[in-house]
Amino acid sequence: MRNDARYQALTTARMEELLRVYRSGLLEDTVPFWLRHSVDREAGGFLFCLDRDGSVLDTDKGMWIQSRFVWLLSTLYAEVEPRREWLDAAKHGLEFIERFGFDDDGKMFFQVTREGKPLRKRRYLATEGFAVSAFAAYGRAAGDEAKIDRAFDLMRFILDYSNNPTRLSPKVDASTRPMKSLGSCMLRINIAQVLRLARPDSSCDAWIDDAIAEVATEFVREDEGIVLEHVGSNGEYLDHFDGRLVTPGHVIEVAWFILHEARLRGGDARLIALGCKMLDWAWDLGWDQEYGGIIYFRDVTNRPCTEYHHDMKFWWPQNETIIATLLAYFLTDDPKYQRMHEQIHDWTYSLFPDDEYGEWFGYFHRDGRLSTPLKGNLWKGPFHLPRMQLYCYQLLEEMRRHRDNGVPPADGRH
Repeated sequence: MRNDARYQALTTARMEELLRVYRSGLLEDTVPFWLRHSVDREAGGFLFCLDRDGSVLDTDKGMWIQSRFVWLLSTLYAEVEPRREWLDAAKHGLEFIERFGFDDDGKMFFQVTREGKPLRKRRYLATEGFAVSAFAAYGRAAGDEAKIDRAFDLMRFILDYSNNPTRLSPKVDASTRPMKSLGSCMLRINIAQVLRLARPDSSCDAWIDDAIAEVATEFVREDEGIVLEHVGSNGEYLDHFDGRLVTPGHVIEVAWFILHEARLRGGDARLIALGCKMLDWAWDLGWDQEYGGIIYFRDVTNRPCTEYHHDMKFWWPQNETIIATLLAYFLTDDPKYQRMHEQIHDWTYSLFPDDEYGEWFGYFHRDGRLSTPLKGNLWKGPFHLPRMQLYCYQLLEEMRRHRDNGVPPADGRH
């Protein structure tokens, strides 16, 4: 599976340029932008609703992005360099989450005021999921076993809710049309991988296996070559707007989580085949042949989507596709993935980076016109972009070491 010849398609010059772009973008642009503008020294936590230049647009705080930034800062401290600034900022964010993030029922608030007063809870468990990542990553970085314990307890809380859907307020009446989403599987794979880094535990492997099996058996449609966003409670196809929906970015994100798991398991051929298949299908459906980039939504029957932003270009699907294509190339030697990576990388970097104020724009119309210049809101913050920069530069460093020194690939710490 691994041989030096595969690196011929990715030239030394291109590899070095990509390494520079990803590493310097992360450490000299993205992370400094958010540390400079988002740390709330007065009320605690972080302010993420920022204008193009980093000025504050709104002081409300999205709790899941608080957790995402804690995960990032803690992971940088553990894997890149033990900078005290990063660990102190992670602790600053985690203290705000612990103080204001949780309601009396154990679920978390999605949105709070600057001071931490509750504004909104959501029926989904994504906020709780990213809190798992925050507690686990901080515990790993700081050597704090109590925080890791908290992460595992919260994971079990999430699984209890997931296994008892009546405990969640349904999006639609479950007695009429029960549904489940790909996003739940995606979240469980990712946070279990983060948990396992903090504390190796066989439960993490089981949680990952269960989520991947659910994706493969209930969301993947072999005959049509698609991966659905929503299915019935037993994987049934639902011929409605929700049931016909495909989110290429989500499919690609799940695909690279599966490919990453294959990498950790010594190149598991079954997982590589599944991840690459999902990536190929999502690329075919999501890549905009006219303007470039991955569009947001598609209808599997090629009928109109109901979402107004269905053909827009958001930052995060491009980030996930950059990771997935590079990782697929690393694992398979297939030069088509190197070409796909070059295609998505070059298109994305021609549009999204803000050369004047730093960081990236987040939202473009299909034809490449900027929709809004803001840098952060309740959904966009320091997560998808820096995660992409971190993962890709570390993967490229591993490829370079293997090529130059014959060093076996590392175990893929993410």
